[in-house]
Amino acid sequence: MGTRLEVVRVFTDAAGRLGNELGIARAGDVVAADPQLLAARAGYSETVVVADPVNEIARVRIYTPAVELPFAGHPTVGTAWWFAEQGVPVRVLEVPAGPVTVELTDGLTWIKARGEWAPDFTFHQLDSVEELLALRPDDFTGGPHYLWTWTDEHRAALRSRMFAPTMGIAEDEATGAAAVALTALLRKGLNITQGKGSQIFTQWDSDGWVHLGGRVTADSVIDL
Repeated sequence: MGTRLEVVRVFTDAAGRLGNELGIARAGDVVAADPQLLAARAGYSETVVVADPVNEIARVRIYTPAVELPFAGHPTVGTAWWFAEQGVPVRVLEVPAGPVTVELTDGLTWIKARGEWAPDFTFHQLDSVEELLALRPDDFTGGPHYLWTWTDEHRAALRSRMFAPTMGIAEDEATGAAAVALTALLRKGLNITQGKGSQIFTQWDSDGWVHLGGRVTADSVIDL
């Protein structure tokens, strides 16, 4: 019998297009399966295994096709939205890095995290969008590499791409953890367009916490 994955797209644009696919498996369905193998077979940049919430707190484990991560942005935002769609109240997602608080407001799903929870990204600031779009993922080894350029620095708007071959991700459509880490580095909220046009929003707290938000939509259900 296969494992059921519910797929959502995280950080869509305002019309519900694009976004980064996330596979969601219930922990009870993965008891006899290797979650890392499941993530590799699914092929999404991340797949999560979620436990049923207790006292509005849910444990979440996050896998790329190659490794397990202590924290990632699009999986936590996507999982928070998914629980809300199930009519299941969740206020905290417990991931190995720490407790991720959840808030849904004005059509956006927000989580709160710390920059040091993110993987060790190598940040590359480029001079133009044209230079950014001309890059080839196969020119980058190791990683993860996050490449970005301002589109309107006054409005803290930027365009970005992310390559992480060591995680099994040639190019990520939308990378929440990198957005968290860059927000902590720059100490300012950001309006990010990544990949083909996915949209990510952040807010910076002076106490070191970053709010990460975006739109999420249901995509499909598959059996692996």
